[in-house]
Amino acid sequence: MTSAPIESDRRSFARTFTDLKTGFANHELWAHLGWQDIKQRYRRSVIGPFWITIATGVMALGLGILYSALFHMKIETFLPYITTGFIVWNFILACITEGAETFIANEGMIKQMPAPLTVYVLRTVWRQVLMLAHNLIIYVIVLLVSIGTLGSPYHMSEDNSGPLHPGLGFGMLMVIPGFILLVTSGVWVSLLFGIISTRFRDIPQVINSLVQLVFYMTPIVWSPDVLGERGRSIGHTAIQFNPLYHYVQVVRGPLLGQQVDWWSWVIVIGLTALGWGIALLAMKNYRSRVSYWV
Repeated sequence: MTSAPIESDRRSFARTFTDLKTGFANHELWAHLGWQDIKQRYRRSVIGPFWITIATGVMALGLGILYSALFHMKIETFLPYITTGFIVWNFILACITEGAETFIANEGMIKQMPAPLTVYVLRTVWRQVLMLAHNLIIYVIVLLVSIGTLGSPYHMSEDNSGPLHPGLGFGMLMVIPGFILLVTSGVWVSLLFGIISTRFRDIPQVINSLVQLVFYMTPIVWSPDVLGERGRSIGHTAIQFNPLYHYVQVVRGPLLGQQVDWWSWVIVIGLTALGWGIALLAMKNYRSRVSYWV
């Protein structure tokens, strides 16, 4: 007779919001755990987490030189474009793939330490924020090299076709709300995918397969500016229905002095709100089961 009320109490938004509130309040715990994850990964390494920066920089430089030649793009504008795109994409990718294994990877702590589930999600996202901060060093270096071109209105293509971007200015400040939305979405993605993947262990493998396809459909190593008139029309339609493009663009655009379309902001804000709503419902219904599923 008493099992129903107890079960109902477990599946309540009150318990969900308490978990979130307590998790965010324990910032010293998840911040320390996230930093220790990076230190542990590069333990006994001479330059430690800066290997992240080197690997990303080498990849961006190699592909930037190659694709700028293939697509007839100006290297001084395309290299910052592909570098910034890689930095933001790596953050999104890690929040999706590592977020899906958030609770699985923390199985031991979940079973031994009574902590809110939000702590493990924030641990994962905070780790990605630290890695993003390391990678921003590459952006600063590339920006210093290309500031003469990006500091004024510019075209990305060698023949000066395509959109004319306004160049760096006070519009760079829009990267702040863009970054906040990106991190906020990283939390709900890790929370939602983490719960689903804990119940269905095939989900992480499915996600890893899909993100490879989405990467090539997202303007990271290519730019819509290089598409011809017909290709630009098709590409424009494709990227407008690609939510990851909009998440990349609200951060990359301001960093490169590009005007971000208002539609991108609408989609990002809308998806962030919708994602949090679904994540809260999943948290409400299945929060108490995660410890059994792991």
